[in-house]
Amino acid sequence: MIFKGRLFLFGLIALVLIGCREVVVTPTAVSTITPLPDETATGSTIFIPLADNSGEATVIPPEVAPTETATAVPTPAFTPTPSHPEYSGPTLNRDDIGVQIYLHRIDVPALVGQLNELGVGWVKVQVSWKLYQPYPDQYSEERFADLDALVAQATANNIRVMLGVAKAPEWSRPTTELDGPPGDFDFYRQFMQFLAARYAGQVAAYELWNEPNLQREWYGVPLDAAALVELIRVGAAGVRAGDPAALVISAAPAVTGINDGVTAVDDRVYFQGMLAAGVAEVVDGFGVHPYGWANPPDATFANPDTAVPSHNDHPSFFFQDTLRDYSDLLTEFGVVDKQLWVTEFGWGSFETFAQGPPAGAEFMNNVTEWQQAAYTQQAYALAHDWPWVGPMMLWNLNFAPWLGDAFSESGYSLLRPDGSPRPAYFALAALPKE
Repeated sequence: MIFKGRLFLFGLIALVLIGCREVVVTPTAVSTITPLPDETATGSTIFIPLADNSGEATVIPPEVAPTETATAVPTPAFTPTPSHPEYSGPTLNRDDIGVQIYLHRIDVPALVGQLNELGVGWVKVQVSWKLYQPYPDQYSEERFADLDALVAQATANNIRVMLGVAKAPEWSRPTTELDGPPGDFDFYRQFMQFLAARYAGQVAAYELWNEPNLQREWYGVPLDAAALVELIRVGAAGVRAGDPAALVISAAPAVTGINDGVTAVDDRVYFQGMLAAGVAEVVDGFGVHPYGWANPPDATFANPDTAVPSHNDHPSFFFQDTLRDYSDLLTEFGVVDKQLWVTEFGWGSFETFAQGPPAGAEFMNNVTEWQQAAYTQQAYALAHDWPWVGPMMLWNLNFAPWLGDAFSESGYSLLRPDGSPRPAYFALAALPKE
């Protein structure tokens, strides 16, 4: 459903429905747990390395992909007034604001209507290469039909498109377990050139791979920042052959607090390795995933929020620390002309859902929907004053209506499982933009 009309109408409707009595929504008290980074390629499984306060790794098991038969956007439920926290920060640049979406079998015109109401300048889609090219000589007509429609309509509405491309097909890999790179990197070059040529002049940016410091994303070969940079180098050549005007963004490492070299490599260590291997010579910007878990965006490892009981003992659990540490690494390597692109970020909450978050994501119990909205506003306001930060893609718009409340990524969704908008939806739409 496209949420048309002015946001203040929700307040007027509320007054009529309850006999003109004033309705006030106040933030729910903070609970006792914390949020984690999350990513998924459309239609893929999820499993996320975590680190608890003991430093031991915890793993969320792979989830079963849901049956994808829905064809319409769910009807939103009525939301009382006020619909979102008050914002007092600076006016933002629309071109710095984006959101990632779930695309497969979605009503694209309704989706683009939501993007317009949110006022975003970017939309990001995660392209699971293995789903789009299941065989060497075959592309998925259904997947590309979805993507063709989104790219065309987003472009027509002056919304820039970013495609994140990862997860090599089984036919290209030395193993079929989990996800990882192709055995021959030239296969990636060919696919990136195919994409860039297909969407020349329409897709503005490509993010090459995703969270490569995790075993689940780089399975079958050792975790290696230099190898990732070589894959990016080859993929970038494909993009520029297909569309010289498109921007190339390097893969964002995952923030995990783990550095065992097998399950994960610490994201700062890995990003330093990428820079040492020459990634700055290949790309136009650097992907980063500064998830805040349950920590507010203005909190830091040195000055944490004492109400947050876990995931507070490592800098990678803090939005601000991650961006500042990456900026320091760019300075260390003499990179002064390229920005950090926040290709995923957000705060997860399961408040109002029919059940709690899945095992391993209990930290989301420590973020209310109201806090989710406020933290999103604060993050955009903070980054506005940081010149080293470029566009920021919020994770995510609409995963909850399609995955339901049993999946951790649904906690980050701006829409609830029933399709109704959360306070974060209204908060993003209401941000002043120019």
